Amino acid sequence: MNYDFDRAPDRRGTDAVKWMVGENELPMWIADMDFDTAPEVKAAMAERLDRGAFGYGDVTGDWYDAYAGWWKTRHGFEMKKEGLIFCTGVIPAVSSAVRKLTTPAEKVVILTPVYNIFYNSVLNNGRVVLPCPLENRGGAYTIDFARLEAAFADPQTSLLIFCNPHNPVGKIWEKETLSAVGTLAKKYGVTVLSDEIHCDLTAPGRGYVPFAAAGEDCREISVTCVAPTKAFNLAGLQTAAVYAENPFLRHKIWRALNTDEAAEPNAFAVPAAVAAFTAGGLWLDALRAYLWENRKLAEAFLAERLPAFTVTKGEATYLLWMDGAAFGIPDLAAHIREKSGLLLSGGAQYGATDAFLRMNLACPRDRVEEGLRRLEQALCG
Repeated sequence: MNYDFDRAPDRRGTDAVKWMVGENELPMWIADMDFDTAPEVKAAMAERLDRGAFGYGDVTGDWYDAYAGWWKTRHGFEMKKEGLIFCTGVIPAVSSAVRKLTTPAEKVVILTPVYNIFYNSVLNNGRVVLPCPLENRGGAYTIDFARLEAAFADPQTSLLIFCNPHNPVGKIWEKETLSAVGTLAKKYGVTVLSDEIHCDLTAPGRGYVPFAAAGEDCREISVTCVAPTKAFNLAGLQTAAVYAENPFLRHKIWRALNTDEAAEPNAFAVPAAVAAFTAGGLWLDALRAYLWENRKLAEAFLAERLPAFTVTKGEATYLLWMDGAAFGIPDLAAHIREKSGLLLSGGAQYGATDAFLRMNLACPRDRVEEGLRRLEQALCG
């Protein structure tokens, strides 16, 4: 089947947070896509809509089967039904886990630069963020294991919030790396909370390894957060899951989600997820191919027209991460918005400097081209 990603719905003037911008501004910041979701998902939602009544619902057997089938087929990992728990979103799950798996004033490790809301989930709950900066060698990121071990060895450290694949740098962590993280975490009694929401947005032909699949230690000490929302553009439906094989951790996270009232689905959360994971594979593969052409276009443009940028060769997500320190402009994102109306995410919120930028490429190709033209205009006049 052919899917037309060159067309997109007009989201301006709707309730889309991404598009609550000025008339002449172009938003390429918040990490949602400007594409319709898969037609199979829309059809499932339309069928649910036609029932007419929207009372209380519950998670169905199809939901468990859809998650388990997708991870087995797409990612080679066998999920156990009893290990899956519905939740209303990855971030609600992260915040619930922070409250349940740590105590006030304990330290939570994050590998920076990383998704900005991780900071909120820690700080808003009275815990302490312990940054462990990734090593950055010309845009290639790796974990500094000596620094990570020192962070884990701190007796106040109880949790690592991990990102796999890593937002914003687009890194797919290798099995050996995941295993090494798990071994260290077990050694020091640290639980790993792995956010894997971007796992289905890898480069065509590239897979990812779930943290829990990297070895026995990883399975034993981890809770994994997954969802169809990023890959299928369903964030507004509030549908996600956590997975834990360790029965003690599973009970703790189950109690946390239920205590926080974050474990009950709305009327569309279950059928949309089931449709995505049982019927959306062809659409997703076409989307991944399209997104990677967008990435190649952006990388080629920057190499030719704005070579001062150091661009990270991402392997996953639809987010381009680039270092503009060579331009010597304070608050680079603000400067670009003022000069061209292009909205990008500044690096400081992720734990980098304000010379870094994150650019969302999940939009029609002509919009990517327009964004790149505006970027050049802002920096070159």
